[in-house]
Amino acid sequence: MTVSVRSTTDATPAPPEPSGHVVDAARWPDVARRPVARPVRTAAARLLLRRALDRLPLRVGYADGAPTGHGPLLTLHAPDAFFRRVGADGLIGFGESYMAGEWDCDDLPAVLTVLASHVGELVPAPFQRLRPLWTHARPAGQRNTPTGARRNIHRHYDLSNDLFATFLDETLTYSSAVFDVIPASWDALAAAQHRKIDRLLDLVRAGEGTRLLEIGTGWGELALRAAARGAEVTTLTLSAQQAELARRRIRAAGLADRVDVRLCDYRDATGRYDAVVSVEMIEAVGAEYWSVYFTALRDALAPGGRIALQAITMDHQQMLNTAATHTWISKYVFPGGLIPSRRAVEDHAESAGLRIVSDLGYGDHYAQTLHLWRERFIAHTDLVTGLGFDTTFQRMWELYLAYSEAGFRAHRLDVRQILMKEAHR
Repeated sequence: MTVSVRSTTDATPAPPEPSGHVVDAARWPDVARRPVARPVRTAAARLLLRRALDRLPLRVGYADGAPTGHGPLLTLHAPDAFFRRVGADGLIGFGESYMAGEWDCDDLPAVLTVLASHVGELVPAPFQRLRPLWTHARPAGQRNTPTGARRNIHRHYDLSNDLFATFLDETLTYSSAVFDVIPASWDALAAAQHRKIDRLLDLVRAGEGTRLLEIGTGWGELALRAAARGAEVTTLTLSAQQAELARRRIRAAGLADRVDVRLCDYRDATGRYDAVVSVEMIEAVGAEYWSVYFTALRDALAPGGRIALQAITMDHQQMLNTAATHTWISKYVFPGGLIPSRRAVEDHAESAGLRIVSDLGYGDHYAQTLHLWRERFIAHTDLVTGLGFDTTFQRMWELYLAYSEAGFRAHRLDVRQILMKEAHR
């Protein structure tokens, strides 16, 4: 996995952590190196964070003493390194510190949920004006141009089909499920994914003879489900590995005559369809291209057609702050990605000549979905290691899943199923 690299003259090698975790500097250069200490920024991070952590419902353990406080436990194995990284790089440093093994938790999602729920208290208001000092601009190389989008999708979705199979259920569905009841066990996940897919297909009235366009194939489960209803499906993806496995699954189901899997950018979609479905694809489009995306959705509609969109959303001001910032997620997990706000979806849909007919949010179901994925991922550590993914990657992936779960549990994120039609119909 390739990540962006800060200057090697501005960092020092990190020693092994107490856990014995040694970071491969060739694969993870920015994790293997600690930023050179900037006394003022490190001291500010130490002062602000220690004061904030002492007030939160957390137990915090430092290398030099017993834990204090009440709540889930956050243990800083290397406090100096932790504060140095946060002082230099803010939330990117926070994530890289976890990847390096410099801090741990007894319940990672619980600790992150506390932090997410009290994010406004971590930095006092007067210091929030200094936020640009701790943030980085998004790299120009992550723009979702036709070439850039392929590169960004490749970095996440082409990691390995086998990797995703270690924590997804047998439907290989990588988006929020809709459960019958919460909490739910692993055994309920496949049915919950089918419930989610069926809701989307019902929204667009997919059935015998429906011409359906899917933007974002995944590993093919929605296309399979639509084709089994009798729909004629065209499905688009930029992931070569997903396309290959989706085609195999479709052939094995005997539905190849009803499903056309295309390695194709949404901007190059052709034809008119009775139904268009796009599940958690908008987050990979990038704000710069949302108007293009919604125009492509509209242009794909036949008269009287319907669009079902499943999208993760966040608060509008939070989205604006994130859009201007290179985050730990954009650096390591979803390059070029940005979660829209509900307002941004509505504004761009309206500008493209579409209107929202119905809108259902169910963020608690995504928290449950992510919880089950993370548990499964941890249970299959040996399999992940055997696939060639080292401890640093595994800590990164666990943090990504827990960080996302915390966002939904703290209600800083939501997920929505949105039905749209042409505005004049």
